[in-house]
Amino acid sequence: MGNTEIENAKIEKRLPASENPVKFTSFYHDAVRRLRRDKIATVCFVFIVFMALTALFAPLIAPYDQSYQDIEAVMSRPTPKHWLGTDEFGRDILSRIVYGARVSLAVGIVAEAIAITIGVVLGALAGFYGGKTDAVISRVIEMFAAFPQILFAIVIMFVFGTGVINVFFAIGFVGWTSVARVIRAQVIQLKENEYVEAARASGGSNLAIVARHLIPNCLSTIIVIATMEIPADIMYEASLSFLGLGVQPPQSSWGEMISVARRHLRSNPGYSIYPGIALVLTVLAFNLLGDALRDALDPKLKNL
Repeated sequence: MGNTEIENAKIEKRLPASENPVKFTSFYHDAVRRLRRDKIATVCFVFIVFMALTALFAPLIAPYDQSYQDIEAVMSRPTPKHWLGTDEFGRDILSRIVYGARVSLAVGIVAEAIAITIGVVLGALAGFYGGKTDAVISRVIEMFAAFPQILFAIVIMFVFGTGVINVFFAIGFVGWTSVARVIRAQVIQLKENEYVEAARASGGSNLAIVARHLIPNCLSTIIVIATMEIPADIMYEASLSFLGLGVQPPQSSWGEMISVARRHLRSNPGYSIYPGIALVLTVLAFNLLGDALRDALDPKLKNL
């Protein structure tokens, strides 16, 4: 280091804090930085990515097809040929767990996307327009929220029948009320900001203001809600499949596997334990990641 650089360094140290260069970072950059410092959140994120890749490439990862039957190894314990054993039809349990990840994650993501879409639209309209619009939408929210969600989903599945597609809509259609309430409350606060008045003064329509200004400013809240609700949707799917109203054989689902395996708890306890472990770990990872995202996206913690 030359003499000039040394002198400059000494001068910079003597400068008051207000004259030192300040680094400006975006809100989401700070959130990512805080999230990366959370080791538990990092582990959960890696696990969720691992499960997503497992579901996506299930045909390449699973040792066998989910419907393949090894008649000579019915209800076998773990062996080198079948690492987690087989079920009552000789199907490889590990392969069915891998394929079951597809159903559980797909239901969690698609059903929550449906719930988020309905909840954000209705919540934003109620919060922005207020008055009669808010009153009508709020009554609809209260009406849907009055029913237990799992019971409502069971009724929908009973009316429209079983199958993955119906599970998507049944779970998504009953989970939008909490989203709508949160977005409505946030839009009521945001619509009083100056940028909304500026957009209105510049000739922007009400729907344009809602779509271009208010909903994008609720993005962090939407991300947190989605991450927290996906595990609940996964549990709803497992509950419906456990009751025989969700995914139907031969397609595998963690809830369906646990339901069938309860008849074989004594002879082959791993049959129900292994898909149960996959279900618990996935739900736990989403819950912990959701908690970390909520803290990372909290503006009050920006400078911490």
